[in-house]
Amino acid sequence: MSQPMPPTFVPAAQRPAWQALARLAAQAQPHLRERLQQPGRAEAFRAEGAGLTLDFSRQCVDEATVDALLALADDSGVMAQAQAMFRGDAINATEDRAVLHVALRGSEQPDPPWGEALAAEVRTELDRVCHAAEGLRSGAWRGHSGERITDVVNLGIGGSDLGPRMVCEALVPLSAQPPLRVHFVSNPDAWSLHTVLAGLDPARTAFVVQSKTFTTQETLTLAASARDWVLASGCPAAQLPAHFLAVTARPERAQALGFTPERTLRIWDWVGGRYSVWSAIGLPVAIAVGEAMFRELLAGARAMDAHFLAAPPRRNLPLLMALLGVWNRNFLAAPTQLIVPYASLLSRFVPFVQQMDMESNGKSTQVDGQPVTVGTGPIVWGGLGIDGQHAYFQLVHQGSHRIPVDFIGERRSTAPLPGAAEHHRVVLLNLNAQAQALALGRDAKATAVELRAAGLPEDEVQRLLPHRTFRGDVPSSTVWVDTLTPQALGALIALYEHKVFCQAALWGIHAFDQWGVELGKSMAQAMERQHV
Repeated sequence: MSQPMPPTFVPAAQRPAWQALARLAAQAQPHLRERLQQPGRAEAFRAEGAGLTLDFSRQCVDEATVDALLALADDSGVMAQAQAMFRGDAINATEDRAVLHVALRGSEQPDPPWGEALAAEVRTELDRVCHAAEGLRSGAWRGHSGERITDVVNLGIGGSDLGPRMVCEALVPLSAQPPLRVHFVSNPDAWSLHTVLAGLDPARTAFVVQSKTFTTQETLTLAASARDWVLASGCPAAQLPAHFLAVTARPERAQALGFTPERTLRIWDWVGGRYSVWSAIGLPVAIAVGEAMFRELLAGARAMDAHFLAAPPRRNLPLLMALLGVWNRNFLAAPTQLIVPYASLLSRFVPFVQQMDMESNGKSTQVDGQPVTVGTGPIVWGGLGIDGQHAYFQLVHQGSHRIPVDFIGERRSTAPLPGAAEHHRVVLLNLNAQAQALALGRDAKATAVELRAAGLPEDEVQRLLPHRTFRGDVPSSTVWVDTLTPQALGALIALYEHKVFCQAALWGIHAFDQWGVELGKSMAQAMERQHV
């Protein structure tokens, strides 16, 4: 995690708790078939918070392992570092600034640890975001010709696209019929913009241009073409601001490009792009689903923040998920993390978390500037669960990799389709069956019994036996929401945010810079200058 280096920083592998875990991992580990037979395991390896439930009974751990992992958290000072983040300390040490996305959803709480002055700024900007969104939704904000806006196109990349796009796709179907449509374009490939604009009316279209620095080449290229498209339709140049909003931490740059102050919304330099959906970057969400649902999203995240700070370690969802991930990554030699939501409204949740995790913890340098000596951020991948069952789950079941899994399930569906209950029964059946199949597998003895029961001759049984046997013992957790709501989604996002934070603290790395991303940007700029 990005943090001021402690006076006596100790690399992860040199901490006594880390070494104790290494000794545990070196011992013979029971198969999950044995672990799952232990009485009371389902209840003991479960935790709840902010409306979510974490079932980690299928992780390859026992009470001794969990105790040792919690000792590692204590040894690493994880919660002390969390308190520093919430206070607004400059924990992004390589850029010397605070990391306060938690303030974006916590401005209503009394005596905020980051101070009332900052909370007041956040409240003011949140009100401006909601006012702009409701102006578009109500028709008070109209295009240059006086026609009502029917479509809004968000232009942004990375955190300016993945978060808002994911949340809109999850929540729009849950909202009342939206008064306008929200579209997203992130890629400067001309086809990306063309295919969206081809079906729109320039007089009824508004654009949200999102860039923290307002120097992002991809976004400014898209914005320039959007401007030309509106002008070519007959819009006078002086009326262009009726079709454009900017969201940036550099309002002077936006205004130099023609965005008016009243239609330039602010974010702060302490808002990382991948943690920014709670800020004005979330404007497309407020436009798509309305102020009330947007504020409910913030409330769900705020509830997870409170849980993270207050829950005892043995019941702390983000901390437990982080520790289990470290156990799998560093002690069970599993370098990837599969995330599989079994809720189709979360179809973009994995790319969103992928950026959050891999951009944060894809580091090979400790906070003291020395190379890491342990594995850090895992390769995060996945997608909708049932789709994955018919694609890459074969590799998870029988490939040569050991792949930990996060299942995400919704206990009840509110889909209005007739027969939705039966659809949801099938979804949950598949989630539970996959989790159990990965844990238990099927040994040679059980496989032989099944093949014989199918009437196969003994020579065929023996031939097929190695191909039809499953090793199992694949660790997984299931995160349950009761039903997908704005609050539940907010809590789910914040859960993964804090998990990533905790893992960085455990590894002793900086989580809130992204110099690898910046290298690619600067290289493109240098190459462009060479050809001017």
